[in-house]
Amino acid sequence: MEYKNILFNVDDGIAIITFNRPKALNAMNSETMAELMEVATICKKDENIKVLILTGAGEKAFVAGADIAQMQNLAAPEAFKFMEFGHDTLRLIETMPKPSIAAVNGFALGGGTEISLACDMRFAAENAVFGQPEILIGLIPGWGGTQRLPRLVGAGIAKELILGGGQINAQRAYEIGLVNRVLPAASLMEETKKFARKLASMPAFAVKMAKYSINYGYDLALDNANKLEIECCAQCFSTQDQKEGMKAFLEKRKPNFIGK
Repeated sequence: MEYKNILFNVDDGIAIITFNRPKALNAMNSETMAELMEVATICKKDENIKVLILTGAGEKAFVAGADIAQMQNLAAPEAFKFMEFGHDTLRLIETMPKPSIAAVNGFALGGGTEISLACDMRFAAENAVFGQPEILIGLIPGWGGTQRLPRLVGAGIAKELILGGGQINAQRAYEIGLVNRVLPAASLMEETKKFARKLASMPAFAVKMAKYSINYGYDLALDNANKLEIECCAQCFSTQDQKEGMKAFLEKRKPNFIGK
């Protein structure tokens, strides 16, 4: 199926979602967010899709923010719906039982940073730029930036970026823990796909349980979080992949996981 503002391809279990408005630096409007919700729903339901990669078309931007031209005349109730739908879409990506990687190939400002924050990992090109500049136009982040960013980098650094409206380069983003890897622009997608293929080869239920345990245990008291981990780990013993993995380990061979 073809979309107006994104490209969606699936190859060998890896879904690649490309924001495709390069003339607008891939700025997010409501139509693009609706398309993202649709393909994210497909990715969640399709058992053949194991991993998601999100990236931007062109060489300048991942997503340079929300589309200001569309937002400028919104009344508060309309803005509420726009922000709420964005939250619903990003939460779907964040919580689905499949890992996601943001391949940040340029500007990731405002909503661009927030989209990347909803992914499980962020791989950045050396020319990538991150920031939450909403304060400069009289707003605050509206797609999770005030919540996910401090959880990832700490409240002090998050406040510096959000209250100051500043931007940081890929190396600084790596230093504060915002990105996992910084890569040459020419090899960004190759390296991201390489790691995605590694994730796709892992036992799917164990991946699901690991992501679930991290996501939902993060804000729990440690004792409760540990109980959640015990439950998730124990459930893995009901799978064929767990049996195969342990058997292969004892037989000193590579396991043949089947995703069950």
